[in-house]
Amino acid sequence: MTVIEGIEEKIYLIRRQKVMLDSDLAEVYQVETRALNQAVKRNLHRFPKDFMFQLTEEETNQLRNSSQFVMSSRKYRGATYRPYAFTEHGAVMLASVLNSPTAIEASIKVVRAFVHFRTILMLHQDLAERIEELEQTVDKHDEKFKVVSHLLGQILGDKKRVKRPIGFIDKDDKDKIK
Repeated sequence: MTVIEGIEEKIYLIRRQKVMLDSDLAEVYQVETRALNQAVKRNLHRFPKDFMFQLTEEETNQLRNSSQFVMSSRKYRGATYRPYAFTEHGAVMLASVLNSPTAIEASIKVVRAFVHFRTILMLHQDLAERIEELEQTVDKHDEKFKVVSHLLGQILGDKKRVKRPIGFIDKDDKDKIK
């Protein structure tokens, strides 16, 4: 598995957006989640709502119950910890906030993973649209095919249209064919 594939596994679709969680980004950027979140809080002006948001309790529970997601049962200030989700732009902004060579290198890998993930989604969407288009075309032409099939059946069943056997025919076999 490549580094990008490893990162792609950590991209989730939440609120119709592709995001990575703070703990996953902290792992990629090789910092503690607590340190990452502190850096974000010191620079909140760099993280508008379309860059980052905190998961609701319901979203957090859904992620915990998801088979693809393993989340520790950390407590944060007495309450259940609700992670922050970062869009592609937020993940890149983290590199400038963390401002370390590791963060910059990791942000490049994160961007490539998001781009690759987007490409895969677009490919699947394109295939789904083409299949739907084909299904609609078949439905339109289905009646025409039924008519042609019926006519072919009549023609093939018509004694006048039945082809004679090719080759030598024995007298005894000739009587059987009629």
